[in-house]
Formats: sequence, C-alpha cells, structure tokens
Amino acid sequence: MKQCDDAGRNTILIVDDDAINRAILRKIFSDSYSVAEAVNGRQGLEKILNPKNHYCAVLLDVVMPEMNGIEVVRKMESVGLLKQIPVFLITAEANDRVIKEAYQLGVMDVIKKPYVSFVVMRRVESVIELFETRRHLNHVVEKQQIKLLEQAKQIIELNQGMIEALATAIEFRNEESGGHVQRISEITRMMLENTSIGKGLAQEDIDDIALASIMHDVGKITIPDSILTKPGRLTPDEYEVMKTHTTKGVAILESIPQLHDSRIFDYACDIALHHHERWDGKGYPEGLQGSSISPWAQVVSLADVYDALSCKRVYKTSYSRDMVIEMIGTGQCGSFNPRLLDSFFSIEDQLSQMYQSIPEAHNF
Repeated sequence: MKQCDDAGRNTILIVDDDAINRAILRKIFSDSYSVAEAVNGRQGLEKILNPKNHYCAVLLDVVMPEMNGIEVVRKMESVGLLKQIPVFLITAEANDRVIKEAYQLGVMDVIKKPYVSFVVMRRVESVIELFETRRHLNHVVEKQQIKLLEQAKQIIELNQGMIEALATAIEFRNEESGGHVQRISEITRMMLENTSIGKGLAQEDIDDIALASIMHDVGKITIPDSILTKPGRLTPDEYEVMKTHTTKGVAILESIPQLHDSRIFDYACDIALHHHERWDGKGYPEGLQGSSISPWAQVVSLADVYDALSCKRVYKTSYSRDMVIEMIGTGQCGSFNPRLLDSFFSIEDQLSQMYQSIPEAHNF
C-alpha cells in the first residue's frame, strides 16, 4: 500500500554512487513509493534541501564521492531535518564509530549490505508509518491548540466586554457620557507605554493595567442617586459617603469569584481602592503617601482628574485645556508625583487629541 501523508510526501530518496545498489533499492520500493535518486552525497543534499521536494524517507550510502553519508547527516541535523525526515544509512562497513555517530545524530536505522529485500522494506516502512503518525498527531494537536486559543480569546473578549459594560452602566447612572472609562484606559495605556513611568512593565502588564483601570469607579454603583447625581457641591456628610466608593469597589470586585483567577484582579482592586490617594498623603481612603501608592494607581488617578476636568459633569462645566493643565500643574486637584507630572506633560499633546471629537469637552 502506498504511504502518503497530507503534504504529498510519498517519495523515497536513494543516495548511492553505485548504480546497481540504486537499482536494487528502487526495485524494493517502487511498488509502494515513488523513488528519486542521487549519485553522490552533495547531489543528494541539494535535493533534500530543495523546498520543492518532499521525501518520506532518505536511504543514504556511507561511502560516496563529493560528500559522504555522514557529512550529509551532519548537515541535515544542523538544520533540523532529521526530526522531519527519517534517514537510513546503507553500508557494507561494520565501523562502530560511524554507526555510533549516525545514531547520535538522529539516523533512524543502519542497514548493512547485502540486504534482504522484505526485511529492508519492513524496517523502512515501519519508520515511515511512525513519522506519518507523529506528523498527523502534531497536526491534530496544533489544530486543537489553535481552537483552544481562539476559545480563550473569545472568553477574554467576552469578559472584557462585560467589564466595560458594567463600568459604562455606572457612568450613565452618574449621567456621564459613557466614554469616560475608555478614555481612562487609553490614557493609562499611553502613559505606561510612552513615558518612563511605565519602565520595567511588560506589555502584558500594561494591557492588564489598562483593562483594570476600567473598573476604577465600580464602587459608585453603591452610592445613592441623591449624592451621585447631585448637581451642586456635596455636603461634608455626602462627601464622606461618596468617598466610600473606593472601599466598596474593592468589596464588589472581591465578591466576583471568577475574577479572582484573572490577571487583572490585583491591579483592579489596587486601582479601585487607591485612585484617590495623593502624593502628599491627603487623599483617601487610606491616606497613602509618596511611593507607597502603586505606579498604576498614580497613573489612573491623574488620568481620572484630567478627564474629569476636561469634560462636562453634572456638577460642573468643562474647563479649557489651558486651565486643565494649570490646575493639574499647580496642585489645585491634589498633589501628584513630580515624575508622573513630567511624564504626563511630555505626552499631553497626544492625550488632548482624544477630546477633539467630544462636543462637551474642553475648548481647544
């Protein structure tokens, strides 16, 4: 029965300088395989390395002019072909050193002359079947891996969509435009990717932090409408209630078991709890100071202030871009890490562009 895999590899290559040996081997295999021939090692190697040729096995004489069989095997091993094509050495010599090196390099079998036709056929055919089975299994595993990766990507996208939907629902309840969380995420990403504040963070971490930032105000879902949507200044008591959205946000995140195994969980909890902390320790809820505030919480904190000042809110109109920059730079919205401010101002021109298409954003 002809052996053939899905790539059409049904050809055996016989490399031998002796025409009689090639003829004997061709007769053994020609009923079950296509047969190609080469008259020396160099010609055989050229055929093997030609990407247009596909061989299910190579039968290789040891002693040949131009390039001997062991030299061909060494070259095949150096480019990784011995894992793809089974190679059989054909030899009349019983040189243990040669045979040992051949096996060490990855030759599948050594067939000594003179050979018995049905024995050679069976030994070669068995190995070809083994390689084809392994190739088929690798292909199946690869397809399964691709399918699993696609499913994982769909789950990640679904989870991200649910997170964004929840955060956006909170925005609408707060009578905001619905784009706040996306802008916070984008500002956070741009700050971490394009300034020194993100130095040392892998791209995967930056992606996780940008996604986690979407949940920074999740605790606002617990704040009464009379406070959350109040058009004027909050009373001291109302402000104390509003401040609880940080701790309640963490409680909400911790109450979602499926989120605990997510890479964003720790980032999301930290950001939700600490995005109102300030560099001088006058923020809330814990009064953290300086570098005790994580870099990502600092970035989201500044992004939140920048977006809030730049856009209309139920309790205020939007400020001009110049005013926003002045208020942040002079500490009118709380103190920020000087290094963070330097990073922010270095790319503020880029950040400001995302507000040009928002009708109620600051005037450019």
